[in-house]
Amino acid sequence: MRILICDDDALIVEQLQKYIKNFFETIGVKCPELICFSDGESLLADEGEKDILFLDVEMPGMNGIYVGNELKRKNENIIIFIVTSYSEYLDEAMRFRVFRYLSKPLEQQRFFRNMKDAVDLYHTMTVKIPIETKQGVHTLPASSVIAIEAQGRKVTVHTTLCDFESTHNMQYWLDLLPENRFFQTHRSFIINFEHVTDFDRSLVHMADNQSAYLTKRKYSSFKEAYLLYLESTR
Repeated sequence: MRILICDDDALIVEQLQKYIKNFFETIGVKCPELICFSDGESLLADEGEKDILFLDVEMPGMNGIYVGNELKRKNENIIIFIVTSYSEYLDEAMRFRVFRYLSKPLEQQRFFRNMKDAVDLYHTMTVKIPIETKQGVHTLPASSVIAIEAQGRKVTVHTTLCDFESTHNMQYWLDLLPENRFFQTHRSFIINFEHVTDFDRSLVHMADNQSAYLTKRKYSSFKEAYLLYLESTR
């Protein structure tokens, strides 16, 4: 993981560095690579991986809205925090799907909560899972899994690449997949929240024209879990 800070306010940069280091110390994990920039031009010129970014809006030269748009265009999976005192930029920032909007001055407990959500999302997007079939083992990002479907003893893993017939049962997949991103809507279906397009009280519709049954007794818990997922990606 590589974390970046782009802000022309040295005190805010120092505070963010402190909070980030404290967060990883609190969860007992070594702090990842942490890189700081004071302007958008330098950030865009950086050729390294950009996983989590804390981005100011009001900076000399390129503003944060332009920089954020450019970075999202190059890598839609980058997790961007907008850090600013100017709430009027919120609508513009949301157009390129920022992860969270942090107001100055920063409050540590709120920062920690948001940082945890960002790290969880990062791991979900980057974790790779083995899909074992009779022909061999295929390794794909968990985010590429649309749904797991059971038809009798046959278990199919629907992915954005193609469908795979798994040698493992549904319980194996329930244990393997991240529970904050996947949900068992029916005894025959496990779905990935990321690919949901819409749902009603009996069906969940997903990408690639996939759909899954949703049992009535699970409707409320599914809706609650899905809304929490959406909140964590804003």
